[in-house]
Amino acid sequence: MEPVVVTEGITKDYGSVLALDALSVRVDPGVTGLVGANGAGKSTLIKILLGLIPPTGGGAQVLGRDIATDGAAIRAAVGYLPEHDCLPPDVSASDFAVHMAMMSGLPRLAARERAADVLRHVGLAEERYRPMGGYSTGMKQKAKLAQALVHDPKLVFLDEPTNGLDPAARDEMLGLIQRIGHEFGISIIVTSHLLGELERVSDQVVVLDGGRLLRASRTDEFLDATGALLIEVLGENAQTRMIAALTDAGLPASARGTMLTVEAAATGEREVHDLIRDTAAGLGLGLVRLQADHRRIEDVFDDAQGPR
Repeated sequence: MEPVVVTEGITKDYGSVLALDALSVRVDPGVTGLVGANGAGKSTLIKILLGLIPPTGGGAQVLGRDIATDGAAIRAAVGYLPEHDCLPPDVSASDFAVHMAMMSGLPRLAARERAADVLRHVGLAEERYRPMGGYSTGMKQKAKLAQALVHDPKLVFLDEPTNGLDPAARDEMLGLIQRIGHEFGISIIVTSHLLGELERVSDQVVVLDGGRLLRASRTDEFLDATGALLIEVLGENAQTRMIAALTDAGLPASARGTMLTVEAAATGEREVHDLIRDTAAGLGLGLVRLQADHRRIEDVFDDAQGPR
């Protein structure tokens, strides 16, 4: 499988800020989450890969093309959804998408057909003739997504596409990203500082912190089971009573939010399950949930504190 992006020691030094620090990473086809706090270097990396700003050091290839010499060809083959609002307020989404398609080389008729298709796919079919200045934030993000897709790119960069969206619009955008990547077969690199949402849609994750690579791997490798169990019980003082009873039974438990966790690795899993079930029943508590605990992407930041 040929990678869609390869970086080799990419550095970007603004003098007062080292935005990227010798970043080497390979991104395979599919949906890739590029995660990190604000200022981690995500937007800078995308702009370098698009050939919009030069790196201070290192190099990269996008779809097999060198960013130093093939910037125009890269931009013709990829789509880009910028983080900040960039839509002309007095232009309709239809006219804007048609214009962007023609800018990418499509003839007018093909551009109109393609624009109608992508606006329908992103959910703007009924609103496509309205001026975009009257759009909600969610509609503006959909219009930006449509223009990124209108020329049928092989790869799209989505920079914080859920930024400023309410929960319903955020879920809709994440659903669109998953559909584009998995049903349309377009590779996606999507950035976010909200780690949990990228766990839901990404095939692989690249984690940046302060311009450095913390980890890059498949999402399911991030979310491997930890050997612990998550338990949720209902009843009067349920959590406190359950923790005390399990600890007395030789299975130390601790609180995590409204649930509790126990280590299952030390003894057989079936014996632990039976003990938890019997303990809850003996206390007259409702056992609502008993499942394997999984790592979260944010655990990578905790793991990295020592080496840094």
